[in-house]
Amino acid sequence: MKKYILGLFAVAVVSSCVSQQERAMKSADKNFILKAANDNFTKKKWKNALALYDRLTNLVAGTDDFPNVGFNTAYANYYDKSYKLAGHQFKNFAVNFPKDPRAEEAAYMSALCYYEGSMDYNLDQSTTETAINELQDFLTNYPNSERSKNIGQLVDELSYKLEFKAYENARQYFKMGEYKAANVAFENVLEDFPSTKLRPKIYDFIMKSRYELAVKSIYDLKDERIESALAYTKLVEKELPNTEYAKTAADLKGKLEKEKQDFVVVKKQTEARIAALTAKQKKEAERLAEKNKTEQQINDQISNEKKAMQIQRDSAALNTPPPAATFKIQR
Repeated sequence: MKKYILGLFAVAVVSSCVSQQERAMKSADKNFILKAANDNFTKKKWKNALALYDRLTNLVAGTDDFPNVGFNTAYANYYDKSYKLAGHQFKNFAVNFPKDPRAEEAAYMSALCYYEGSMDYNLDQSTTETAINELQDFLTNYPNSERSKNIGQLVDELSYKLEFKAYENARQYFKMGEYKAANVAFENVLEDFPSTKLRPKIYDFIMKSRYELAVKSIYDLKDERIESALAYTKLVEKELPNTEYAKTAADLKGKLEKEKQDFVVVKKQTEARIAALTAKQKKEAERLAEKNKTEQQINDQISNEKKAMQIQRDSAALNTPPPAATFKIQR
């Protein structure tokens, strides 16, 4: 019987709440709607509260209730995890009511909404960048606020997300065997995030990228890339002593030294072959030149003889008198 009574009471309470929500949604009474909306807000029924606050926007415009409705609406959206909308609403509140005691809280919540709305590192990071800017703006505007104490920690967390995304993009180049692109991308990470905690790993990938470029390089770039890779192994040994990265650097340095020695031999052999080929080509060129010279001389001699014969024929034609005239004797 007791359970039955409790059940009826629960049904009555639910029916009462639903009835109040429905009446408020249909009502034109500002005070009744506001009370129902605030009741829902107190009970953390965010969606119900938002539905009623949305109806109140025009009804309370220009009244003392307007700031409260706007402030509660922003918080309801925040708790309902609509962070982008809540951030926009909190910022509007801070801008439109700068003298309100809650202006600082609204400015902080605006920045916090962008922080909460920051996407995973592998997704679009435009919200993360906006969150960093908003948090830094709050720190600038309220440097002595109690809320400013954790701003640096939040900014560091968001910044790490950006640098980790850049790091992962560079690592993908390395995994695909695009070592030149990987080298450039990792160097950009170091330039864009000079205080990155990923520096040891980045050093390691740059060193390995340069090693792969050196051993797989074309002949003309081999010397330069071997020296570049060797220089980086020495940098890693210096900057990261007594670490696994320094051990890797020592191992790669030994392989690169051998690669350098082997290339010296290959280079000498190649230069010898090039010299021999060049000498052969020069000799062949000289032979062809001599052959062409002889043929030209023969052609010139034939041409001269033809000219001489033509001159003789022309001279003979000039010196031969015309034949005597013949007359027929008339009978």
